[in-house]
Order: sequence, then C-alpha cells, then structure tokens
Amino acid sequence: MVIIKFFERLLKKSGKALFGFLIGISMTSFSQTKIEVEVLPPLLNPDKPIFIALDYNNWNPGDSKYMLKKESEKVYSIVLENSPASFEYKFTQGTWMYVEGTPDGQSLPNHSFDRTVQKGNFQKTSILGWERQVLYDIIIEQIPENTPQDSKIFIAGNFNNWDAGNPDFELRKNINGQYVFKLYTDLQKIEYKFTRGSWETVEARESGKARPNRTIFRDSSIDNKAVTCQIEGWEDLLGTLHVYSIFDFLLLFSVFQGILLLITVPFTQKSNTEANRWLLGSVAIASLSILLYLTSNFQVFVNRFPRMVVLADFVYFLYGPLFYFYLIKLLFHNKKLPGRWYLFFIPFLLQFFAYLPFIIQNDKTFLLDLMDQKPLLQEIFGGAGILGLFWNIFFWILYRKLISAYKKQFENTLSYEQNLNYLNVVLVLQFLVLCFWAFSMVLTLTGKVTKLENVILVENSTDLIWLMFSFTTFIVGFFAIHHNEIEQVPGHAAGVAFEDMLESRISNTPQFNIQTQQEDLSEEVETLEKYIECEKPYKNPKISLSELASEIGISSHVLSKIINEHYSQNFFDFINGYRVEEFKKMVKDPKNQNFTFLGLAFEVGFNSKTAFNRAFKKITNLTPREYLDSFKN
Repeated sequence: MVIIKFFERLLKKSGKALFGFLIGISMTSFSQTKIEVEVLPPLLNPDKPIFIALDYNNWNPGDSKYMLKKESEKVYSIVLENSPASFEYKFTQGTWMYVEGTPDGQSLPNHSFDRTVQKGNFQKTSILGWERQVLYDIIIEQIPENTPQDSKIFIAGNFNNWDAGNPDFELRKNINGQYVFKLYTDLQKIEYKFTRGSWETVEARESGKARPNRTIFRDSSIDNKAVTCQIEGWEDLLGTLHVYSIFDFLLLFSVFQGILLLITVPFTQKSNTEANRWLLGSVAIASLSILLYLTSNFQVFVNRFPRMVVLADFVYFLYGPLFYFYLIKLLFHNKKLPGRWYLFFIPFLLQFFAYLPFIIQNDKTFLLDLMDQKPLLQEIFGGAGILGLFWNIFFWILYRKLISAYKKQFENTLSYEQNLNYLNVVLVLQFLVLCFWAFSMVLTLTGKVTKLENVILVENSTDLIWLMFSFTTFIVGFFAIHHNEIEQVPGHAAGVAFEDMLESRISNTPQFNIQTQQEDLSEEVETLEKYIECEKPYKNPKISLSELASEIGISSHVLSKIINEHYSQNFFDFINGYRVEEFKKMVKDPKNQNFTFLGLAFEVGFNSKTAFNRAFKKITNLTPREYLDSFKN
C-alpha cells in the first residue's frame, strides 16, 4: 500500500511529462513500422508475390509473415509489427534467386531503417532492378512410366540447401507434357537432383541404384541456358532389395562366399590355424566392404544408414596388412610376426580419426554435406583414396617379394613343385585393381580440373575395381578350402619389419658359386653319389633335403653346401637332374615301350606332367617329344 501511494503522488507531480517519457522509450525500442515500395522493373516471376527479408528474421527470403500487400499496379506495402528501432532489409520474390538489385543487374546494398533518423514509423523506397543471374530453363522431357499420376516433381540442389520438397522449386507441367522450371543462380557449379517431395522419393537410375548429382558448370558467355533431362527411375518405386545387374549378383555372390568361408574354414581346416586366422580377417574385411559398397548404391539404404558410404573406405588400409600376414603364415615356418608389425595399422588409425568428425555428425547434416560435396569432405575422402592407392601398391610389391623368396627357399629344400598358380592369379587381379584404381583417380582429378562430365566413366571404373577385388576373395577362398597342401619352408620373421624380412634374413639360402674356404668334402660327395646310384632316392616324389641328409648320415647344412658349391645347383634341380637321366635310360629300354611318357615320369619321381615337362626342357633344352624323335632318328 505504501508503494502504491508513492507512485500515485509521483504521477500527480510529474503528470504528463512522465507518461510521455515512457511512451517515448516504448516507441524507440519496438513499434509498428510501415514500408512502402514502388516496383519499377517488371517482376521476374509474375506469379510470385514480393517478400521482405530482414536481419531480425534471419534473412528468410520467403517467410509468409513478411509478404507485401499490393496497393496499386506498382506499389506494395507491409506493416511490420513490433519492429526494432533500426534494422536492415531487402526485397525478394520468395527466394534468393529473385532478389532486388541495381538497374544494370548488379548486387545492391541492404536497405536500412533507423527510427531516430527517420523521425517516424514510415519509409518509402523503390525496387530499381533485379540482380542479374543466369537463367537456366530446366526441362524434364521424360519421366518413368510408373510415376504416380498425381505426383509433384521438385528440384533440390546446392542453390536451395538441398530442400527436397520446397514448393518454390516445384516444376510445372506445360502443354507438351514436359516439366519445366526457371532457375536463377550465379553459382559457378550447380548440383541438383529431382524428387517427388522427399529424399525417399528421389530419382534413381533405371536399375534402381542411386544416381550421382546432376551438374551444370556456369559459362560466363551465356545469359540463359536450356537444360533438358530425363528421369530414368524412382528409388521408392523399384523396391529396396532388388538386384538388377550381373554386376550386383557377382558382388553378392562374393559376399555370400566370404560368409561361407568364415563359417567353414575354422571347422574344416586344422593344418595351419595361424594362417587361417589372418585369412579370415582379410576375408571378413573384404566381404563387409563389398557389401557396404553394394548397398550404398541404393539411396534407400543411404537415407537410413548414411555412414555406410564411408565405412567401406576402411578397407584401403586394412586389407593389405591382413593379407600380407596371411601369406607369411601360409608359406613360412614363422612363429612370430615381423618386428613392429603393429606399425602396419597406423595408417588405418589415422584414417579413422580423420573420418571421425563426419561419422559422429547427425544424419541430416552428413547427408547434406555429402550431396553438397563440401570441400573438406572431398579433400579428406579423396586424400584417403590416393594414399590408400600408394599403400596397396607398396603391399603388392611385398606380396611379390614374399612369393619369390618362398620359391627360392623351396627349391633349396624340396624336390617337387608347389602349386602357387592361385596366388599368381590373385597377384594379377590385384595388379589390375591397382591399375583401374589409379585410372579412376586420374579421371576424377581430370574432371575437377577440366570440368569434363566423366561421372559415368568414373562410376564404371569404380564398379570394375570392386568386381575384380571380389574375385580375389573368391579365388583365395576356393583354394583355402580345396587346396590347402602348401608346404611351408623355414623363414625368420622375428624382429624384422617391412621388406627387410624379404632380403637375406628370410632364410639361410646359400649363394651359388661363392668361393669360400671350406673343409674337404670329397668323402661326403663320394658317399652322396654312391647312395644316389644305388638307392635312387630321387624316385621318392616327396624327397627333401633333410630326409636325404638323414639317409646318408650327414647334416642338412653340409648336404646343402655340397649341392650348392660342388654341383652349383639347388636341391630342386639336383634331384630333377637325376630323374631326367633315369627317364632317358628307361625310355630307351625296350621293356618300357608300353609305358607312356607320363607313366615313366611318375616312375622316376616326378609328381605332375607340368613339373616333368618343365624340368626336362630346362635340363636338356628339348621337350620330351623332341628328345624321343631325336633318339629315334
């Protein structure tokens, strides 16, 4: 009560002065403002109204609350309720494609209103012109037959923040049955797609796969351009689990075969479990990546699981080390991996942390960045692709060195050939993958620099890369199940990193024709020759260096020295030489006329026709048939 009486006395004393002061403050801060504008040039789009975009409505160019009222033929007005004392604004026709400018089409500074300067709540201004932007007449000449009759078609792109159903970007059907839209923009590169109002109803390829963004590069020499398009299909009208090409079937087959390997190998292959672990790791990574790549071609999956687009990229830095360690365990008696083997996985960790900001983004932001091809996103994903290419080239060289070292070591310890053809086929396929990978990178960079439209070529090249990569999984898996009898040879991987293990330290392989001061081995040589002549151990297809050394009572090391230094041969050629000579004797014997060449080859110790023909040609410079003909003559 005391406070109320105080204000009553204060009002009586100050009276009208205080009341006027309060009203003044109120009108200075927020009040009603009227803007009247005279439109001198014709409207860019006669069907669209005029809007005012203000700094205090976040420069929204088409807010219905800020649509101007038409007063006469060229005069429009708007009353702004509760407007601040000062603000900036511009006039549009609903989008920033239609924004006021100078009479010659240049950009215009913002209008400004300041109530303290105006000394009133009314401002009159004019629209002198419209910003001159390139006009693109977008024309859809054909849509899929299964398009619903009542469908509306919209255009979404980097010019409208990829809004899939903005009514201001709806195409209109003309009398010719075409869908048309006038697009005004000053963007140097336009990217866009057509939808039926949402990203679930976005256009697709005829096969149902997601299509890349359509692109238009601005030509400064033109003021307008007609762009004709055809919509091949809609993703939502073709189903989500349909597969439409032999390419998809082959990739799916590879994935299923990988799953089959993951299930069967642990239970059926007990001979080399360490190698199988690395094999299954590489197969799992390859199969998962192939599946992610395949499903990422369908927008319906991408909309639900956007991260699958980038998760397949992790195969770049994971597959190489896994397959490398598989080869080490498959071919060599290595109880330990190369020293500092974990360093091989550092590139994968770097890639993961580089991708992490995009992985933790919310789905909508990530999809918008992906469709808009943000520079940072392109730089990181493109950089990962280029570095991944060089990383896999490095490992391909290691694969070759590893297999070459195995062959050399094998020839010094065993007398029969190993079937490594499937590994050679895998190397060839991997080489082709690397070639097409490099070709795809060159195409992509060329397209960005020259602005050539080569998206289809890049896509086909990428599909071919994944197809050939899937074949490597199939081949390795098939031989892992059906041909697992590869003989291991000694190797020393402990403490050796990267390609060092493929040099002299991989084995104790002796070098031929090296003159060293050795003890007299003439007695052992004589013992060896007598034993071979009498016992003919070469007829044993599986005879090995250690087995022969045990039979004649000397160490494997001494026997290896004798063969390498006295005969200047490796163990493989040494034994095959005796086999070939025995074959010559047997083929001349009339008692053996009923035997075939292959039968005699098996009799003297060869384990295959290929091994026999290759050894015979190497030692005699003649094929078995040529030798027989010369013998008869």
